[in-house]
Amino acid sequence: MRSIVFLVVGNAALSFAWLPTAQESPILAGQDVHQAPLIPQHDKNATIRWLPASGKIRGVNPGSQFVIEPWMAYDEWNSMGCGKDQSSEFDCVSKLGQARANSVWATHWSTWTTKDDIARMQSYGLNTIRIPVGYWIREDLVYSDSEHFPQGGLAYLERICGWASDAGFYIIIDLHGAPGAQVAKNSFTGQVKLENLDGLQYERAYKFLEWMTKIIHTNYNYRNVGMLEVVNEPLQGSNSNTDSLRRNFYPTAWKRIRAAEDAAKPNITPNNRLHIQMMNTKWGSGDPHQYLTDDYFAAYDDHRYLKWSNDNGINSPGTGQTPVAYLKQSCHDDRGGNWPTIVGEWSLSVADNLEWNNPDFAPPDNHVGWYRKWFAAQIQAYEKQNGWIFWSWKANWIGGRNDWRWSYE
Repeated sequence: MRSIVFLVVGNAALSFAWLPTAQESPILAGQDVHQAPLIPQHDKNATIRWLPASGKIRGVNPGSQFVIEPWMAYDEWNSMGCGKDQSSEFDCVSKLGQARANSVWATHWSTWTTKDDIARMQSYGLNTIRIPVGYWIREDLVYSDSEHFPQGGLAYLERICGWASDAGFYIIIDLHGAPGAQVAKNSFTGQVKLENLDGLQYERAYKFLEWMTKIIHTNYNYRNVGMLEVVNEPLQGSNSNTDSLRRNFYPTAWKRIRAAEDAAKPNITPNNRLHIQMMNTKWGSGDPHQYLTDDYFAAYDDHRYLKWSNDNGINSPGTGQTPVAYLKQSCHDDRGGNWPTIVGEWSLSVADNLEWNNPDFAPPDNHVGWYRKWFAAQIQAYEKQNGWIFWSWKANWIGGRNDWRWSYE
């Protein structure tokens, strides 16, 4: 990793400036993480492309703000006129028609994450917000004859970034829904389709990333956006698509982002470049670093949902699926590999068959003490890396219940 090695040798202070340094976790120090603010109030005119040395990344995702996932926003989805037969934004816009969809989404965008939410995040001692968006927020990339997405979201993204910047947050923008859908049959891509992000769709993704890069560097409200994730949770496994992802998509996306920065800011200094983030090796698409020829300000994303893991048999019937097994796994969890890594998604949800049917875990209000311990165990593990971002800030009637295990607020 050329740039990292050079910076450590040449300027140790600078090498870690973009992310908080390894300050002791408040949990390890016996403090409440919610009572340990990490970032001083910033001058409103300041930019934090990279953070001062003030601790680890500790943040939240405003999930379902710009890419609604119906499973975690059931009441909201129904109130918008969508329903159980609509599995994604594409489906609901197709049902409602463009004009009606634009109206109900404007209401959603203005109320799901508000300025008061940003203030509450700040009051909890959080320092980072990761904002998932779909490529359709750049409306000229949408195929008007065959793709159906809400219009008008960009103004609300700008507003949230402005509020978060005013509050001193570090901001990550994540391409959560890629052109063509990076994986099939997942509402987080904005469309439940049988396609995948592939060479036919790469160009639209590159254009989105270039466009977003220019906005970040030229619009004051985006001044604290320091990281751009090129695609969220791509296809896994060893196959032609994942090989092309590493061999073609990642290196080209990197070059196009850097060229867009040079065009937007001809005299840009190295410290003001964006960090370009990819899913890490542990995600299962191979090593994202494999074909990169430049890794200055590279970053990596890890998603850790133990509810869907069977590491060390934690969800094996008969031997796992106990509170002790979950705590033990988190206490010894190693999310290392690519450096630097941020655990960009995780939650307090346990396996589906346990979350409401096992008296050791449910109902969760009867086990707050255990969930508090598990929360502490997870963040200790993730702060061995560069920190964590919880999924999600809010949720709304998951499976007919108000489940705070997915809701940081």
